[in-house]
Amino acid sequence: MTEHTTGRPGVPVGITGTGVHVPERVVTNDELVRTGLDTSDSWITERTGIRERRFLPSGRTTSDMCVAAAEEALREAGVGAARLDAIIISTFTHDQPLPSTALMVKERLGAHRALPLDLNQAACAGGVYGLWLAAHLLHNEALENVLVIGAECLSRVTDPRDRGTRVFFGDAAGAAVVARTRPGHGLLAWHADSKLSHSVEIPAGGSRLPASPETAAAGEHFLKMDGRVVWKEATEHLPDSVRAVLDAAGHAVDEVDHFVFHQANLNIIKEAMRELGQPLDRAVISVDRLGNTGAATVFLGLHELMAGGRARSGDLIVVSAIGAGFLWGSLCLRHLN
Repeated sequence: MTEHTTGRPGVPVGITGTGVHVPERVVTNDELVRTGLDTSDSWITERTGIRERRFLPSGRTTSDMCVAAAEEALREAGVGAARLDAIIISTFTHDQPLPSTALMVKERLGAHRALPLDLNQAACAGGVYGLWLAAHLLHNEALENVLVIGAECLSRVTDPRDRGTRVFFGDAAGAAVVARTRPGHGLLAWHADSKLSHSVEIPAGGSRLPASPETAAAGEHFLKMDGRVVWKEATEHLPDSVRAVLDAAGHAVDEVDHFVFHQANLNIIKEAMRELGQPLDRAVISVDRLGNTGAATVFLGLHELMAGGRARSGDLIVVSAIGAGFLWGSLCLRHLN
């Protein structure tokens, strides 16, 4: 770990409201098996902990989910869209490569003065990176409210015939309004790091392998994932990142009231908690019923804690995620009702 990968904010910044959107359509393990996927409910459950996930209906888009989650977060925060100074959206399943998804959402919300920012390749770490960026934007005294959204429509980029990806992923969006807060609360510290790997990738569609009939026929536009590498990287880096952010914040692991991990796989969360010496009931779990929803997952957990009333004022929360790249990082927060 290099010195620059941890830090503490110069001004107190916290989350003032959260929102989520989860599609209505439930896709069970049994349904995937009935579509001809070479797997079984017991295989999926044992290896991933996932029982079901949600798929977005045809005709709906990632930006639709973003708007729905954003509207709830704005209501919870008591902030009108016209008061937003920036909108950060993390997704690699944007509506289309151009124009900007953040700009689409800005226009639909009526956030006329907001700066639209897109994080297109942070993948499952996008929630942590988006919140980090929002906190740093708020060091500018001219800015007051930043909306951060993590959203993925992963059902559209996984091969229906590939059990190594299809069983893991679902669709959802989550949002948080970030603003300055009382000293001693909100974001206390952050940690981030990275290491280049192609173990999780979409090979085609860029300048290296442009889209063509051949790449489409070969399935090169679908997500590819080496599950063994993901397990190794996640179980190594998530616990280390949690320790690093807590060290920067001046707190011990035992002081943490709630852990919000990226929901890649229930077994990864269990292993991370075991490595940290913490009981599993301190971790927020949604992967069993929603699957891996990419950049949305940490927002789903924060919403359950904050809007659901599970977190009490003063509780210490650690948010930690790893995504394709690999990119990983953690945030340490002190909750304020």
